[in-house]
Amino acid sequence: MANRELPTGRRIAPSILAADYARLGDALGEVLDAGARVLHVDVMDGHFVPPITIGPLIVAAIRELADSAGAVLDVHLMVERPERQIADFARAGADVITVHCEATAHVHRVIESIREAGALAGVALNPGTPVEALAEVAADVDLALCMSVNPGWGGQTFIPFSLDKIARLRTLLPYETPLEVDGGVDPRTVVACAEAGAKLFVAGSAVFGTADPAAAYRELAELAGAG
Repeated sequence: MANRELPTGRRIAPSILAADYARLGDALGEVLDAGARVLHVDVMDGHFVPPITIGPLIVAAIRELADSAGAVLDVHLMVERPERQIADFARAGADVITVHCEATAHVHRVIESIREAGALAGVALNPGTPVEALAEVAADVDLALCMSVNPGWGGQTFIPFSLDKIARLRTLLPYETPLEVDGGVDPRTVVACAEAGAKLFVAGSAVFGTADPAAAYRELAELAGAG
């Protein structure tokens, strides 16, 4: 059964995009055992961004593992016309479904559709998209995501102006709405992101690209002051 509720406080959200898919269950088990309670699932369609990654089958496959740890599946749709995919990902067990405001002409309608499907609704902004694009729906989202790299590939370098953007997004959002940062989050950037106002920190290669993902997770969590 899905959780449909984000943990309180700051959290590192390991991105399964960077995990070893030949041993995905074991890889996720390592970070869950280390304390991870949010798993970030990057979905790419080859149109909105060049790569193609995964679909609802993987979300369904890891749902039981997430449940065993009381973890949230945070599904990030980097796809064109995300409204066509919401029902399938919600049925697969997504707790949070985040769409890009650049990918749909009807972001408010999509937010409502996500909620109707039983998931929490998030909206993401690309680096070149102004924070004002979120202004009209800021009070309606359960999560806002600030991309600190251009979406599409893991392992990219954090874009420095993202810190100012995180701070501006934080002032735009209601106090209780979590702000997530995604891209280039590692031991060199996570503290500044936290100080700028982020609460959730997506980390892919900084966790799964290391020899010891559990230790890497714990280091990031400690630096961010995360649970």
